[in-house]
Amino acid sequence: MEQAHSLLLNEEACNQLKEHQRAEFVFEWLRFLKKILPANVKQNQKHLLEQLTTVLTSSPGPPTRLLLAQCLALVYRVGDSLTSSLTVDRCNDIIRSKDDSPSFLAAVACLGVLYEQLGRLLINSFKETMANLLKAMKSAESQGRCEIMLCIERILKGLGVSAVSCHRDIYKAARPCLTDRSMGVRCAATKCLLELQREAVFLWSTELENVATHCFRAFEGSNYDVRVAVSKLLGTLLASALEPRQAIAPRPGSKRNSLEEVMELLSSGFLRGGAGFLRASGDMLKGTSSVSRDVRVGITQTCVVFVSILGGAWLENHFSCLLSLLMVWVSHARVTQYPADAVSCRCCVSFILRATVGTLLGEKAQIAAAKEICQLISKQKRVVDAALHEGNMETRVSPAEVAASQHVLVCALLELGSLLQDLSSTAAPLLQDTSIGMLDTVISVLLHPSASARLAAAWCLRCVAVGMPAQVAVLLDRCAERLNALKSCPEAVAGYSAAIAALLGAVQLCPLGVSHSKGKMVMTLAEDLLRSATQNSRISIQRTRGCWLLLSALSTLGPTVMEHHLPRLLLLWKCAFPLSVRDVENELRRGDSFTWQVTLEGRAGALCAMKSLVVHCKDLLTDDVLSRLFPLLSCAVALLNQLPSLIKSYGNQIRNAATVFRLRVYEILTMLQPKRYEGNFGMVLKQLLNDLTGPEITTCAELNLLPSLCYRQDLALLGPALQDVDQHYIEEQVRSQPNHQGNSGTLEYDPFTIFEKAQDVPTPLPPGSALAAAAVQLFGVIFPHLGIQQKAQILEQFCEFVRQLKGARQQTVQIHVAAAFCCTLKCLASSRRELGSEEVQRPALSLLLGALEGPNPLLRCMAAEGLARLVQVLNDPNFTVSITLMSFDKLKTARDAITRTGHALALGAVYRYLGGISSPQYLSTCVGVLFTLSQDSTSPEVQMWSLHALSMVVDLAGPLYHSHLEASFNLVLRLLLSTPHTHVEVQQSLGRCFNALITSMGPDLQGVCAVRTSCLVGCAVMQDSQDCLVQAQAISCLQQLHMFAPGFVNLASLVPSLCINLCSSYLSLRRAVVACLRQLAQREAVEVSEHAVALATTSHHNISNVTIKEVGLEGALFSLLDRESDPCLCRDIQETLVHMMSSAAESNLAHWLKLCKDVKTCSTYSHFFEEDGDRYDDSSAFHAKSESSGPFSNLRWSTRVFSMECVCRIIAQCENGNSAHFNMALAQEQHLHESADFLVLHLADLIRMAFMAATDHSDQLRLAGLQTLLVIIRKFSSVPEPEFPGHVILEQYQANVGAALRPAFHVDAPPNVTAKACQVCSAWIASGVISDLRDLRRVHQLLASSLAKVQVGREVSSQLYNESTFTMETLAVLKAWAEVYITAVQGSRQRESPGSLLQQQNDEAGTTGPAGAGLLKLVQTDLATLSRLWLAALQDHALLTLPSQYSSQLPSTGGSFYTAETVEQARPHYYSAWATILHATALWLNSTGFIMSTSLSSVKSPEDVNTDRLHLILGISVEFLCSPHSGDQMENIDSCLQALQALLEQPQTGFSHMLNVVFLKVLHQYFRPLFVYLYFWVNLYHYKSMDYTFIVCAAQEHVKEKRHSKETVPEFGEGRDTGGLVPGKSLVFGALELCLCTLVRKLPQLSPKLAGSPTGRGGQTCSLSNTDCRLVTSALVILSELPSICSPEGSVSVLPTVLYLLLGVLREAVKGSVGAESGQLVPGILQALRTVLTSPMSRAEKSRGAWTELLRCALHTLLESWHTGSPGVDEVTMLTSLTIFLLYASADVTTVEPLQTRCIQTFRASLESKDPVVLSRSYQLLVSLFQGPAPVARPFILALGGCLVSQLQEVEKSRPQGPAELQAVQDAIRALEALVFAADETHCPQLVAVLLPILISLLLDENALASAPAASRSLHEFALGDLMRIGPQHSAVFRALMASAPHMKARLEAAVKGNQENMNTKAQTTRVISKNMPSIQLKFNFL
Repeated sequence: MEQAHSLLLNEEACNQLKEHQRAEFVFEWLRFLKKILPANVKQNQKHLLEQLTTVLTSSPGPPTRLLLAQCLALVYRVGDSLTSSLTVDRCNDIIRSKDDSPSFLAAVACLGVLYEQLGRLLINSFKETMANLLKAMKSAESQGRCEIMLCIERILKGLGVSAVSCHRDIYKAARPCLTDRSMGVRCAATKCLLELQREAVFLWSTELENVATHCFRAFEGSNYDVRVAVSKLLGTLLASALEPRQAIAPRPGSKRNSLEEVMELLSSGFLRGGAGFLRASGDMLKGTSSVSRDVRVGITQTCVVFVSILGGAWLENHFSCLLSLLMVWVSHARVTQYPADAVSCRCCVSFILRATVGTLLGEKAQIAAAKEICQLISKQKRVVDAALHEGNMETRVSPAEVAASQHVLVCALLELGSLLQDLSSTAAPLLQDTSIGMLDTVISVLLHPSASARLAAAWCLRCVAVGMPAQVAVLLDRCAERLNALKSCPEAVAGYSAAIAALLGAVQLCPLGVSHSKGKMVMTLAEDLLRSATQNSRISIQRTRGCWLLLSALSTLGPTVMEHHLPRLLLLWKCAFPLSVRDVENELRRGDSFTWQVTLEGRAGALCAMKSLVVHCKDLLTDDVLSRLFPLLSCAVALLNQLPSLIKSYGNQIRNAATVFRLRVYEILTMLQPKRYEGNFGMVLKQLLNDLTGPEITTCAELNLLPSLCYRQDLALLGPALQDVDQHYIEEQVRSQPNHQGNSGTLEYDPFTIFEKAQDVPTPLPPGSALAAAAVQLFGVIFPHLGIQQKAQILEQFCEFVRQLKGARQQTVQIHVAAAFCCTLKCLASSRRELGSEEVQRPALSLLLGALEGPNPLLRCMAAEGLARLVQVLNDPNFTVSITLMSFDKLKTARDAITRTGHALALGAVYRYLGGISSPQYLSTCVGVLFTLSQDSTSPEVQMWSLHALSMVVDLAGPLYHSHLEASFNLVLRLLLSTPHTHVEVQQSLGRCFNALITSMGPDLQGVCAVRTSCLVGCAVMQDSQDCLVQAQAISCLQQLHMFAPGFVNLASLVPSLCINLCSSYLSLRRAVVACLRQLAQREAVEVSEHAVALATTSHHNISNVTIKEVGLEGALFSLLDRESDPCLCRDIQETLVHMMSSAAESNLAHWLKLCKDVKTCSTYSHFFEEDGDRYDDSSAFHAKSESSGPFSNLRWSTRVFSMECVCRIIAQCENGNSAHFNMALAQEQHLHESADFLVLHLADLIRMAFMAATDHSDQLRLAGLQTLLVIIRKFSSVPEPEFPGHVILEQYQANVGAALRPAFHVDAPPNVTAKACQVCSAWIASGVISDLRDLRRVHQLLASSLAKVQVGREVSSQLYNESTFTMETLAVLKAWAEVYITAVQGSRQRESPGSLLQQQNDEAGTTGPAGAGLLKLVQTDLATLSRLWLAALQDHALLTLPSQYSSQLPSTGGSFYTAETVEQARPHYYSAWATILHATALWLNSTGFIMSTSLSSVKSPEDVNTDRLHLILGISVEFLCSPHSGDQMENIDSCLQALQALLEQPQTGFSHMLNVVFLKVLHQYFRPLFVYLYFWVNLYHYKSMDYTFIVCAAQEHVKEKRHSKETVPEFGEGRDTGGLVPGKSLVFGALELCLCTLVRKLPQLSPKLAGSPTGRGGQTCSLSNTDCRLVTSALVILSELPSICSPEGSVSVLPTVLYLLLGVLREAVKGSVGAESGQLVPGILQALRTVLTSPMSRAEKSRGAWTELLRCALHTLLESWHTGSPGVDEVTMLTSLTIFLLYASADVTTVEPLQTRCIQTFRASLESKDPVVLSRSYQLLVSLFQGPAPVARPFILALGGCLVSQLQEVEKSRPQGPAELQAVQDAIRALEALVFAADETHCPQLVAVLLPILISLLLDENALASAPAASRSLHEFALGDLMRIGPQHSAVFRALMASAPHMKARLEAAVKGNQENMNTKAQTTRVISKNMPSIQLKFNFL
């Protein structure tokens, strides 16, 4: 293919290729040519045109001819255009041949593109060309007509107004094409007329009615694409007629069309159909004939297009008129004659309202529309009231008008409900508007005589409840009250019971739930209705149905509610059915038709209540409950067999009730285990067979039966799935049967669906269709449990029925029995049961083969799936082979399309379920057959099905298919290049197959160049297709290519195509575009954005009125997100935005924040709550109107919520980036120098967005705003304000934060909003931002108000929500107060701590603390109440954390803040709050010293109360720390440890020794994970200012107390007399285990087993962080203290372990194997060593000897590590540790030989070191040794004194040159001085006589002093100072020395004299300066 990449076609290379390769070669050359043609081609234009003309005449395929035409036009545009007329003439000559050859079609395509690109350059030949095309069209085939229409469209587009002379002719030619038999021709004609109407004014003026007529006819028999295209044309014409785009020359008597006239035009087609509807004459259709549904659906889509073009502003102004006109449609007599037509028309009008009002209007306009709808409802209700009023008969409304009003009310109520549900809490002011009385109006419709109107009103109330959960309880109470008051009215009973059921169903969608008392109320209502049902026969049916409707809906509240009502419900069920089956037979002899109707209604309702219980409360279905239910079900089954006789006796009066009863029986039996009702199989099967094959069957809802039994991907063969189109709500009407109810569902068919969990209104099927579906499902459940003979008999009977019947009835029965058996196979496959022997297999196979070869394509899809499942269930290789061979034979011999399509699909389906047969031979055979079928161009249907089957095989074969990949790619590409555009279904199957081939190739695409090129060519072909589904497949293929070979996908061409299709009218294409963008954004988000902006810059492409150039692709996605309602697509859009944000938000911060701000501030609805009377509130700056100039308008609240989530994500992303994002000073500096952008610079915008969201009417947006505010507080609270030192940047927003929080504490605020606000409040106070006491008090008042609400309790609180919401709100309040109290206490402690950093900062800034000194005082006012509530919450939490086996011990009435019914809902709330409350409670107990309050002293003693509180806190803490899941909850671990610390800091707690042991055991046993160790020890180290942890401290205090008591001996401690430490009971042993594990975790070298292992890192450097060093130090501190809490014998037991670990850590530290942080570790090691050496146990009489021996061993080990260490050993640390041993160990340890000698040798060796640092430290340590105990000092003085003197005497010859050497000499002098002063009086003069000459020798004479280095001068001054200090102390020795050594005297005198002169000079200088300086000194340094 590389040879095709040239300007001129490489004819030599092309001719060498095969035919199919040549077509691909030419196409690739044309692609390349189109890409490079903007270059200069004039030199080669002649040759190039010849080659293109040759391609034109060589029969190019459809994609090639379009590309050829584009290349020809480009050549003339960039080159010489003079010869373009010759090419036009050549094309005209080809067209005149009247041959539908590919060359003819290519010539037509070339003409269209030439005129489109060259425009008026070809005006001279226009008329001739047009005449030629129109003449050729008369004899052309469908492909030719389609191509000509598209050609004319391009000509019109290129010539514009210049083509006006032929407009009429074009119109006449295109008009009949609108009703062409080919759907492709219809679409092409529509596109042509759509282009024509731009200049042809007559289309939307004089010819509007005629065009509308033909459009209506075009809708008849149309497919989805035609309806979309024609509706776009007609809608555009109508919009132009209403608001003309250009002036029209007025005609006599003409006037501008009004909305009424335009809608009348649509109304005529909607009501009368597509023929003769414009003349009010005898030619009009009679009312008895119904209009086809595709016409009505097409007109519905037209109306939506019409309104959408006019726009949201027009709709807002004309909504009232449009609404009234639409209501005429549903109330017209022609529509309401047949119930099915009425339902269908209601769906159409509802869709119009939903697609316009719900999409085009903003929230404010939607509220206005809701008011209009409410007024319409009120008007209709008055009409009904007038009709029912007993007055003058002449003024009464006719019953027909009453019947018509119900349809108006249904449409209006459903749209009103949808509006309110979408607006959610934003619509709350609408309900509060008394002038409208919306709720009163809706509730009044519950009394309407029509059931459909009542149910619509009930559903509307449900929508109100879903949107505004606070209304659930209010509406329930109101409806219950009205139901009690109007029990005698049938309509009231039916209406209000339906409303209550709908409201109960709404609770499933309300997170806040409803009070359990409402369940009791509903149960009482239901019992009362059932009890009074027999009192008045007029309303018996309504009361019975209402009772069971309420009970069925009650089960949706869940098992926690129903478990209390189940006994009463079981009793009601028992009363509804006979006591036994015999009583059922006796009932037949009693009653009349009415009695049986009531009975059947009651029993059907009871069965529905059973079903609801099974669905929603499975946990309650115990064996006992089931044993009570099945006898009742047996009676119901027995009644099934009696129904035919009852119907025969009482006629059609009970037929509908009997159908519903059978439906309920089938539904409940399907959901239960068949084994339990096995004895009733016979009766059930008899009735099932009758319902599936009986003579009473008249309808077949195949669209409801078959799709669920088909494979999902196979449904693509039947056209676009309903879920893949935007108009699925009305497209269902087209697919239903036109002459009967079909699958058109509506709520009145089954009122019991009103409480189902769904956002959209349920559309249950008519009882007959629903019964067939239920029978199929039940048959599938029962059949596997039958015997072999019975199975065979039933299947034979099925086959016999199908053979005997004819016509439509045969098709209906075949669908039913095939569906039933396929359902059976599905159940068999899932349960892994067997079908049976050959006698069952034979009729089963016959049944499926008959369906597989049937005329219904949907039935064939199901049969193919059933055949595959049959093979799977049987799992017999022989049977499998026989099936495949049979299919092969059928495909070879059969010639009809039906048989070939069915068996082709069966091959793929069988391959799907049995990969075991996928041998290469079978695969080759299967692929060969499908290859052959897919090339059958005579039957597009066969091609489509076979290609689909081939795609399944490719997808499932995996690596086995690699040998067929090249041939498959060639086949698919050849078909893509040759398949006509009219066969779009074949192109769609080719796209699926192509996608499967790319997936099969996978990563191999990176290396295989030829296949990769074929992939790119195939994608290009599909991208040029006119079908949107094929385009979607192309995008999916490119997405796959980008995944496997990203370097070969050109984003510069892909991204623009994605952006253009982003607003396609086809949902499937938008899904593919967004899915591809989501993948691209994960890798190349920045590049994708750049390409999108580049497209917008060049083409100004608009997306939903938002330009990409202005807001980027991200803004377009936000706009698309707001318009979309498809959940999958919305999720993909959000993920795409998140990926783009994560890649580009930090680098393009201003753009993203502005985008989020524009989204947030675009609403046309008021955002804010007005707060009056707060003079401190400066939030008025934020009360400005939303910016109307922003790029967005009328975005929904859900989109704004997502924008706030994006803001939080941006903040979190910046947290991981540059630190300047949260540092104003650094950000300003970098922004000034680097022009960088940082988050802190946008803080004002962040606060503004959070404020606006937090004060919105939408509760969801308020929660998002509060969450954003919480994030802002946490991230920016510590950011200082550079312009005001000592202040933080958030201080300026204090009033704004307070104003944002205030609405959340309003009495009407939802509990979840208040709970979130409490969290923000506590974070705001704890942040330390608030510095002013007034601001603190205002925020405190908010929390105080919530605390007052909590104190009131749940008994008197509003019952608007579930009781668990009280728990949530209460615990949120208590947690917030706990956090505030913790902050206040910690701040108080920091201020009281002397010299603390906080205290210094406060002193310098003149403040009293981060929250002011009054915070603790403010909290203390409520502390008594808070402590009581905290303890109650902790007690509740302790009860709720009990294991399930102790659940019976829970209080029957619940706890302090939860009820018994809401235990499960309350657990999460306690789980999130208990840790903080625990910490606050412990701090409170610590502060009070466990002093008992007087209120409880009379009940329990203070000691008992203290013990209970202590056990409560300890129990909760230990239980949590022992939990295996506590490791991922570090905040809770933190709180637990701080709480325990607070308790143990208080000595009154009496924390016993055994509790210490238990606690350490828990820590060691359960804190296994490394990260928990780390966190635990770091916290212990951090929380204690002392060097030991609180447990050891408490144990030491305990031991000390015992040792000084009279009862115990002084040697009290662990180990007692034996020294044994019992694991599990010993505190010391537990501490040892814990320390050992910690140290080995950090330093594996300590363990001999780990030292050489990979875990131990084999002596490599183990770098420890600061945290690790603190952790190890803390462990060593605990180790050093352990001997002190042991008895003498016990200390001997632990000492070896302690010493081993201490010296091991020391060894690793001095070796440098712990990394660069060892300097932090050494002081802790040395301190721990000193603690051990000074332990009192080392001097205890019983342990002194053992300690001495062990310490000697330790000293020996220390010395050995010195001598055997590596060259990098830290000598200073080793000398220091050795000195500690010598100074603090007893003399018996260090004076023994040879240890003493080795110590002396060690120091002597250090004195010979060349390192001045080592020398300096050695001299310093010698000072300590010389001053130590005499037994230790004497040997060192004698051994090292002479060495010291000789080294100092050498200094005169080699004076120090640097600071380090100077320090060493000075330390040596100090060591010699220490030696002198350590000598006794007899030897001291002699030593002084040695010292003084050394000091004098260090003095310099006057001449040398001036030029000496700084070190020498410093040494001179140091020596002189020592001489002047020591001389007077030893004057006799000094004078004798001076007298005996005159040269020393002279040297000393000169030095003294020079020093005196220097002092005098400095004094004079000081006096001069003092004279010149003022007397008052100014202070410049204020730090």
